[in-house]
Amino acid sequence: MNALKNRVQLIGNLGQDPEIVTLDGGAKLAKFSIATTDSYKNAKGEKVEDTQWHNIVAWGKTADLVENYLTKGKQVAVDGKLMHRSYETKEGEKRYFTEVRCNELLMLGK
Repeated sequence: MNALKNRVQLIGNLGQDPEIVTLDGGAKLAKFSIATTDSYKNAKGEKVEDTQWHNIVAWGKTADLVENYLTKGKQVAVDGKLMHRSYETKEGEKRYFTEVRCNELLMLGK
């Protein structure tokens, strides 16, 4: 069961082209967001779609794949873990951020 701790699996479409960052030490980071859509029927029997956006980060060779093959609209499957970060703005406000650190990526569709 240890393999199930903090594991996230999502299938969705990229909302925009990935942002690629190369750090001083040469490490590569890819940032992108994907949308997942779920649908259900409300009390009136009407179909309602709920779209959620997920921030994804990928490092190293996975970031290379993202850079070379992913663009806005592409469908992907992401396997990773949930990460929480916080930072302070210039005005001194504390901001919190949640993202999925991608361990594996599968390109879907055409």
